[in-house]
Amino acid sequence: GVHFGHGTRKWNPKMAPYISAKRKGIHITNLTRTARFLSEACDLVFDAASRGKQFLIVGTKNKAADSVAWAAIKARCHCVNKKWLGGMLTNWSTTETRLHKFRDLRMEQKTGRLNRLPKRDAAMLKRQLSRLQTYLGGIKYMTGLPDIVIIVDQHEEYTALRECITLGIPTICLIDTNCDPDLADISIPANDDAISSIRLILNK
Repeated sequence: GVHFGHGTRKWNPKMAPYISAKRKGIHITNLTRTARFLSEACDLVFDAASRGKQFLIVGTKNKAADSVAWAAIKARCHCVNKKWLGGMLTNWSTTETRLHKFRDLRMEQKTGRLNRLPKRDAAMLKRQLSRLQTYLGGIKYMTGLPDIVIIVDQHEEYTALRECITLGIPTICLIDTNCDPDLADISIPANDDAISSIRLILNK
């Protein structure tokens, strides 16, 4: 399913070089191109990883969330798979403050200090902890801005992509036939809507 694109009416003309055919009103991605850019991305990732660089994988839509979390655990890198909080990277000092709060609350829960608080206070802090776990759980060990960001869906994660562009952080992006291939440093043309396709690319 990697080669299935979007309906021909929803395409971005810049994607023309990456499309090999039209079938039943759907654009078909050129898999030779996919393989070439995937191989280029793998070389970059392998080289960066061997130099101890930090990676962040971003994919927040339902179809991508599990694959993103799984790939991050496997590759021992950071991920955002629930919701991108605006300014997560461009306003790093705020994110850092939230991460400190998150670590403190986790520590308090581990040591049982939360349970020694008045019920109402404990309930409020537990709610806060659960919210922080949802949004920041995948980056809880991140100590600074990532060196490379891997983005699963350009349209869905446009805010994240813009933040990377603003900060000059290199990006690797899965792009479907309705995306702009010029926005990322390495664009991999592939179906960004099928779980099997997302998992296949992230597996690499």
